[in-house]
Amino acid sequence: MLEFESLINIPTPVIEIFEDLFVENDVKVFVKRDDLTHVHVSGNKFRKLKYNFIEAKNLGFKKILTFGGAFSNHIAAVAEAGLLFGFETLGIIRGDELNETSSPTLKFANQKGMRFKFVSREAYRNKADLAANFSSEYFIIPEGGSNHLALKGVSELLDEQQHPDYICTAVGTGGTMAGLLNNVNYKGEVLGFAVLKNGDFLKDDISVFLEKNFPENAELETRFHFGGYAKYNDELLDFVKVFELKHSFRLEQVYTGKMFFGVYQKIKEGYFKKGTRIMLLHTGGLQGRLSDL
Repeated sequence: MLEFESLINIPTPVIEIFEDLFVENDVKVFVKRDDLTHVHVSGNKFRKLKYNFIEAKNLGFKKILTFGGAFSNHIAAVAEAGLLFGFETLGIIRGDELNETSSPTLKFANQKGMRFKFVSREAYRNKADLAANFSSEYFIIPEGGSNHLALKGVSELLDEQQHPDYICTAVGTGGTMAGLLNNVNYKGEVLGFAVLKNGDFLKDDISVFLEKNFPENAELETRFHFGGYAKYNDELLDFVKVFELKHSFRLEQVYTGKMFFGVYQKIKEGYFKKGTRIMLLHTGGLQGRLSDL
């Protein structure tokens, strides 16, 4: 068994944050600081990887293969976790024009010992074929780390504190949202914020993860993608800067910034009933934060 507990800080704290906006709308807002699990394997990435790495160890694998883009928090987390727990790591990276210095994420993963295979966007769509080109020595973790093992890890975070009326999360592949919905003890609402454009398809992906229809206690908000995955504008960056000055912890522009912005907007719109307790899941990913934020 891998000794996760000796290297990872769990349970993570929940803090309440205060704004005039919350008082005006009679809601309480909390943040689940899953960014504090580990400096690099933080947030949903630790939750998703935990049981994947345990399974790899139990099956006798020494090498791990996974997939991602140039700004993938998952790629960075797998590289760090591989170093921590003694696995060689290989990342199949979308974009054959890229190299190991094309983004802060790839630089970081390379420093942690991950090797890369850069492939065209067309070839990347056929991940099963790409994986088949490598030997059976590799334990394969899907893009974003989202699979049935990931759902088990994510679902555990809800039982570390009192349940809120709503838990809100950024949604990239749908694995984190599916994991939250997979917790049998949680009876509240799960509100996801798609960070990519035209994200309605994620409902189907989440249903596939859960092996059932998209749950009635779930909603996917698709307005706050700011142009698409890893896209942003001055409005988003200004929001993040002001938030950080007020609350003294960091967000980033790819995932958490968009989700926090979306929650604030929905509070302004009167989406939440008076007296609602809202918990925002800080999923980490700060290694992808712009340096000039």
